[in-house]
Amino acid sequence: MEFSEGSNKSLMGKETCCNNNNGVTIRTAQNMSSSFMRKKSDPILVSTIQFRILRELLANLQEVILGTKLAVLFPAIPLAIAADFYKFGRPWVFALSLLGLTPLAERVSFLTEQIAYFTGPTVGGLLNATCGNATELIIALFALYRNKIHVLKYSLMGSILSNLLLVLGTSLLCGGLANLKREQRYDRKQADVNSGLLLLGLLCHMLPLMFKYAVKPETGVSIAEYTLELSRASSVVMLVAYIGYIVFQLKTHRQIFDSQEEVEDEDEEKAVIGFWSGFSWLVGMTLIIALLSEYVVGTIEAASETWGISISFISIILIPIVGNAAEHAGAIIFAFKNKLDISLGVALGSATQISMFAVPLCVVVGWIMRIKMDLDFNLLETGCLALTILVVAFTLQDGTSHYMKGVVLCLCYAAISACFFVHKIPAPLDQTNVQSGLNPSLSA
Repeated sequence: MEFSEGSNKSLMGKETCCNNNNGVTIRTAQNMSSSFMRKKSDPILVSTIQFRILRELLANLQEVILGTKLAVLFPAIPLAIAADFYKFGRPWVFALSLLGLTPLAERVSFLTEQIAYFTGPTVGGLLNATCGNATELIIALFALYRNKIHVLKYSLMGSILSNLLLVLGTSLLCGGLANLKREQRYDRKQADVNSGLLLLGLLCHMLPLMFKYAVKPETGVSIAEYTLELSRASSVVMLVAYIGYIVFQLKTHRQIFDSQEEVEDEDEEKAVIGFWSGFSWLVGMTLIIALLSEYVVGTIEAASETWGISISFISIILIPIVGNAAEHAGAIIFAFKNKLDISLGVALGSATQISMFAVPLCVVVGWIMRIKMDLDFNLLETGCLALTILVVAFTLQDGTSHYMKGVVLCLCYAAISACFFVHKIPAPLDQTNVQSGLNPSLSA
């Protein structure tokens, strides 16, 4: 393992470049928001150990496991595995798995940032953009594999709603209350780019739904078949748009996504673990996320039945909140410090990635696996998504912010949460009862 001494210093200003021997690395807004959950480590604690391999191993453990304020939640991971092994009850497995995913999501962000110090700006930025919502994507892929299309659609849509209404709304509310005597401003260019992509994604979501209602059944046309084909074509369009967005963000117009505020901490940051150490940890934590995601997907129906809460509410509201708690908290703290460009980068960037990358990727993967995953999210869900994007687009159109905008967005999220709390329509039996050869104890 490789280890280089350093400390995790949270940046309080714009996205900055970090130099090392191999080049320059760009920190994304998601990385910066998660940095508030990190703790500085003391290398003196392990420097007295004589054996080099042991010293480097303990140093890595100190940085990766104990280097976050969410380390207290790590015990939930072995408890979830034990609960599944000893058959403590599937609701317990679900709850512990959900708690265990919270620190893992923050650590993945930390590890991708560490690896980016060695790979250069382009590869590092692409890695950060791809792994920014790794937890949601892995949960969605497991739901797809188990043919639980309703859980997949609910969880991805919930991530979009959570970022646009809860994270952005809370950031604007807290930032406005903390800066009552001065006007908060942000760069509209970044918001305009993300809003345009979200509207494109909304169009691709609405086309299959409108097609389903526009074609009359008596015409003899197979509505489900053509809706699926339209969804796959639209997904390809969305992925092409997302690739263009990555090139736009990392290459041609990088300055649009950099905050214009002064940097308050000029100290150069250094990698605190080596490349191969970071890569090994990233692979290991991704495997653990995959295991916990399997537990979450396999036990969600049991948790819903035991707790008396609808699957739609758990998938749309609870899972996104818990899964990205660290990133969301960081966005709010930046808003407190009157750095709205970073807060907007977190909320809009994550929502755009889910809408334009995660959702169409699941459709394409389902196409390869011969699973009928489409973009028809039903009328209620698509209507909530459409109104959310429109409200956010109108809210961000003038480049200024105050707490009332945050109040409106938070109340919109509360109203949608209440809607799905009472939305207890059972999921299709042909989706929830499919067995995929996984652990039978997790089957719905």
